[in-house]
Amino acid sequence: MGKWQTKETLMYLLTRLVEHHSVTGTYPEVALAEYIHLQLQDLSYFKENPDQLALHPTSDGRSFVTGLVKNGDSKKTVILISHFDVVDVEDFGQLKNLAFSPYDLTEEIYKNLDKMPEDVQEDLKAGEWLFGRGVMDMKAGLALQMSMLEKASMGAFDGNVLLLTVPDEEVNSLGMIEAVPVLVELANEYGLHYTACLNSEPVFTNYPGDQNLYVYTGSIGKLLPGFFCYGQETHVGEPFSGLNANYMAAEVTRELELNADFCEVIDGEVTPPPTNLMQKDLKEEYSVQIPHVGVTLFNVLGMESSIQDITDKLLKAVRIAAKRIEDRYIERATEFSKLQTYVPKPFHVMVLTYEQLHERAVELFGEAEIKRRQDYITANFKDLGDRDLSTRMVFDLAALCKEDGPMIILFYNPPFYPAVSSRHDPFIQETIKEIVSYSKENHQVTLKPQHYFPGLSDLSFVGLERTKETIQPLMDNMPLYGQSYELPLDALEQLKIPVMNLGPKGKDAHKWTERLEITYSFETLHDMLPYTIRKLLR
Repeated sequence: MGKWQTKETLMYLLTRLVEHHSVTGTYPEVALAEYIHLQLQDLSYFKENPDQLALHPTSDGRSFVTGLVKNGDSKKTVILISHFDVVDVEDFGQLKNLAFSPYDLTEEIYKNLDKMPEDVQEDLKAGEWLFGRGVMDMKAGLALQMSMLEKASMGAFDGNVLLLTVPDEEVNSLGMIEAVPVLVELANEYGLHYTACLNSEPVFTNYPGDQNLYVYTGSIGKLLPGFFCYGQETHVGEPFSGLNANYMAAEVTRELELNADFCEVIDGEVTPPPTNLMQKDLKEEYSVQIPHVGVTLFNVLGMESSIQDITDKLLKAVRIAAKRIEDRYIERATEFSKLQTYVPKPFHVMVLTYEQLHERAVELFGEAEIKRRQDYITANFKDLGDRDLSTRMVFDLAALCKEDGPMIILFYNPPFYPAVSSRHDPFIQETIKEIVSYSKENHQVTLKPQHYFPGLSDLSFVGLERTKETIQPLMDNMPLYGQSYELPLDALEQLKIPVMNLGPKGKDAHKWTERLEITYSFETLHDMLPYTIRKLLR
């Protein structure tokens, strides 16, 4: 019968996984990897083949888990990937203490059904749902994949199945990035040929009220550009003697926020426009000096656009913002001059890339001095986190080059997710057709194929769509690249595995109403996944 082969046993496994409060970067994230490893150790196959199950430490003290079930001398192998970290629970408000107790939280929500959002009420009246942080994103998918690994251990597949489950997907994907060389090593050690990588991230809605169930053949890409605004300090009593960085950042945000020019369309699928993720000035305390340095960061998604194409678009948009800053300043100064004897002086806002700023700083102070300063920042400000550490490194160079200001500097922050797609892969496309047909005939479920999973996923790191050289604009303009952030480009070039995503049905990822539809996820999908794996192993 197995440990995890019924709806009831899958529910039990899911609740145990959720009860580990595995918020990214916390100790329970470490503990959950050990729990998963312990549960898999209990399978007879791994008692007989303990070397094929492993906890792999990451460079920061966390761990990811691999479990390989081999079927004789077969080389064909499907990788099942998942992540076990979750986002925090501050959004749960008064229900925060129940966020990791799915049954108790669900009971409380049912008790207060009339106070719930309308879409939650409609769902609870129509289906069987379970609430809790991580039930949808993505511990249900992990539970299903553990069930599939158990099936493999009982001889269900004519080929090999490799489970890989990782931490840190919700922040920097460190777990997956550091797992890439391990995938190469396992392939060499056991003579594996990876036929496909199957993720089980949940179905995401494309718009409010979307009821479609999707199967994905790729995952969307992400860049996190920052714009460092270096103005001119002055006293608030003499505002026209300086330039406020908060105003500069506001104009950049005005130009980029929800700018549809950055939307990419592939076969009717559309990337969301850029949106701001952080904006602040860098004054550390209150004073009557205007903020003359600030930063603003944006989420930019893409499918087939190159990094260079997106960089060029960003620079074009920021030059428009810079010109608006110059014109607005003169306009306001001219109005002020009518009230007070004052002759406005025009100025120019430079727009630079981080690479150009770095070259200018080296020109002024020498390469050895710049390296010394950046090494010092990297070594002594680790507690800042990647985004703030990147900003500090840009700040240091901009201050050295302040005579060139005012200026806006484009730089990139971790994390970076390369877009990946198997939409042109005939093997994956044929598999998709067969899965769609199987689900319709056997479960009366209509699956809608989609090229790109829209929620970002670790599928981005199972191969490079393009050559290593196409990543160069990112490396050149990311202060932390080669310092505390790096991609295993050689290993990624060796993998290049076809990808797809078939996952459970849920709603409201990263919201306090996150929920999983149980019947589809643990009955229908539990039947469709073995069929999918067999097709991917043929």
